[in-house]
Amino acid sequence: MISRSAYLPAEERREITVETVIELAAEQNPADITTGAIAKRMGVTQGALFRHFPSKDAILQAVMEWVSDRLLARIEKATSRAASPLGALEAAFMAHIDFITEHPGVPRMLFGELQRAEQTVAKQMAQTLIQRYGERLCLLIADGKKRGEMAAGLDEKAAVILFIGTIQGLVMQALLAGDVKRIRANAPGV
Repeated sequence: MISRSAYLPAEERREITVETVIELAAEQNPADITTGAIAKRMGVTQGALFRHFPSKDAILQAVMEWVSDRLLARIEKATSRAASPLGALEAAFMAHIDFITEHPGVPRMLFGELQRAEQTVAKQMAQTLIQRYGERLCLLIADGKKRGEMAAGLDEKAAVILFIGTIQGLVMQALLAGDVKRIRANAPGV
């Protein structure tokens, strides 16, 4: 549980709310998380929660912003240190795996949000995240092809789908097994 103070600046309170939702998503079905449960975990009233967010959807939107900002920044940092495009892809893969392992509620929230039939802001943000991530991977693959590290005929878009799909597959297997650490254990071999 995150330590919380009764008097925090608005931005800090918003950040703690987002982290609380991610914590709760690691413990229960994200669709079942209520604003009451969020407020209770934080030790505040629902009214206090709604002073910082106008709705539950606004909270989910803030969660998606948090995920997108942090995941993409982590991947950018990891890939910038790599000596080659192939090394950058491996670094991106492991950075993504580490992010999921540290925040197991994130994939549960993403999968839950993407299953919603209606088009929500949070769902659009998840789609944008995957698109931006895919574009970054395409650039690395194109550079790898140019440098001869990857086959010249490699389909970049298909490779990106497989890359992201492999991570999603590891996540699904870990969720089925009920063991998030399994993702980190299996990732290097994959």
